[in-house]
Amino acid sequence: MSFINQLLGRKHPPMIGLDISSSSAKLVELGRTPAGELVLERFASEPFEKGWITDGQIEKFDEVAGAVRRVVGKSGTRTREVVMAMPQSAVITKKIMLPAGLREEEMELQVESEANQYIPFSLDEVSLDFCVIGPSATSAGDVEVLIAASRKDRVQDRQGLAEAAGLKPVVLDIESHASRLAMSRLVAALPNEGRDALVALFEIGADTTSLKVLRDDEMLYDRDQAFGGSQLTQLISRQYGLSFEEAEAKKLSADLPDDYRDAILRPFVDNLSQEIGRALQYFFTSTPHHKVHYVMLAGGTATLPGLKDRVTELTGFASQVVNPFEHMKLGSAVREQALRREAPSYLTACGLAMRRYEQ
Repeated sequence: MSFINQLLGRKHPPMIGLDISSSSAKLVELGRTPAGELVLERFASEPFEKGWITDGQIEKFDEVAGAVRRVVGKSGTRTREVVMAMPQSAVITKKIMLPAGLREEEMELQVESEANQYIPFSLDEVSLDFCVIGPSATSAGDVEVLIAASRKDRVQDRQGLAEAAGLKPVVLDIESHASRLAMSRLVAALPNEGRDALVALFEIGADTTSLKVLRDDEMLYDRDQAFGGSQLTQLISRQYGLSFEEAEAKKLSADLPDDYRDAILRPFVDNLSQEIGRALQYFFTSTPHHKVHYVMLAGGTATLPGLKDRVTELTGFASQVVNPFEHMKLGSAVREQALRREAPSYLTACGLAMRRYEQ
């Protein structure tokens, strides 16, 4: 059973991208005009309670499924086809070389044979898929093939969430691939179309921040660190005697006491900026590179007041907050004020929805 299925159907119908993280469900619906311009039709999010998803594993299926139903209803979408993703930690990937010109059945047999060497459990327990990346740069007459495998129960959980909300899952991608796809549009808009530029992408999640260093279509570096936006929520919770859920709600609505900015926000922004600086230094000391050209900040925490400027000040590299919907047309259902505030947290969901149009 394939778990990264190829899209079928017409060229221009809308597509939903549904990103399931440890803290929320995020939905993006993209369409495309006859002229080929992407259109953001809808976006919406629904929070999860702490513990519903842990390390990418769904612990409270019914509760998460209920939240997915709510986010679909909140968005107002009538589109049923959805692209979802597995967390990187739940997928084993491996690049292999195979002879060019193999028929699909021959390639499937070769992939299964190779997969046996790299997957630490029976192939009966996994969903396995592959895609041809292109001709090998080092071996004439061969093609480079990416194998991806994940345990069937993890795959079925994701599919079950979609089906519980009345959606039809047509692609199951990998989260990091989706965010890179969304980034490809933004990099192409940089000077010289971003060619040869080293782009450090920080995706600041609730509990984990990932650093990906991209150059052209290649990911040079990928590392996760255990810090994120939930640490700010915990500080608010302790300072004002609130539950975690109450603190998160007040953080998102900016409904906090007057001393919040000086007592909690500024020290947190400074600490987060230093963590970002340390992550970059680790990249420099463990690779031949000693600089990046751009630092991009994504995730809901990326919009914290002062963060972008503090990162620039501490690292010496130009920093900017990611807007995955930049240069897209906006549908009539999109609230622009909310979009400006929330756009950086929809990077992965946007990349998932783009899969319809980036085959």
